[in-house]
Amino acid sequence: MPETAPFIPFRFQVALFPGQGAGGQSMPASLLCAGAFSDVGGLEATMTPRTIKEGGRNWGAIQRAGNTAFGTLVLKRGVTSVDHLWVWFDVVARRANYALRMTGRIDVVDAVENGRPRTLMRWWVENAMPIRFKAPDLSATASQVAVEELQLVHEGLTAEPRPAEGG
Repeated sequence: MPETAPFIPFRFQVALFPGQGAGGQSMPASLLCAGAFSDVGGLEATMTPRTIKEGGRNWGAIQRAGNTAFGTLVLKRGVTSVDHLWVWFDVVARRANYALRMTGRIDVVDAVENGRPRTLMRWWVENAMPIRFKAPDLSATASQVAVEELQLVHEGLTAEPRPAEGG
C-alpha cells in the first residue's frame, strides 16, 4: 500500500470546545469554533530530565523523567465576520472570567472518502487559555489576506492513536 503525505497544506481541521479534558472523555456539547485556520503552530512537548549524581557512580549520572512543558499553540486564520476568538480572549483577559478554558481538537486529514475527510492523526489540547490576540495589520495598499492570530497556553497535549485500517 503506498504511503500518503499527510502534511499537505490545508489538510487539517481545528475545533475548540468549552470544557476540560479530552482523551477518552465524551465530546463536549457545544462548539466555539471549527475549521478555518490556515496555520497551526506549537504542537510540541518538552520533558526536562532530572539528573541525579550518585556518590561512587563514576560512569555518568542517573537520568530520571522530569517536568513536561508544552509549547504555545499559535492559530492563524484569515479575518472573518465572526469574532468568537476575540470574545474568548476578551472574556478571559478583561472580564475576569479567568477559568474559561477550552479543549482543542486538531485533525490531520487525508483525501475525502464517502463525502467525509479521513482522519490520519488527531491531537487533543487540554485546558487551553488565550494569552495573545493579534489583529491583522491594516493597510489599504496591501495585497495579502488579513490574518488574525490567537496564541494559547494549555495543560496537556495528547495524540490519539491512528484508526485501524479498514475500520
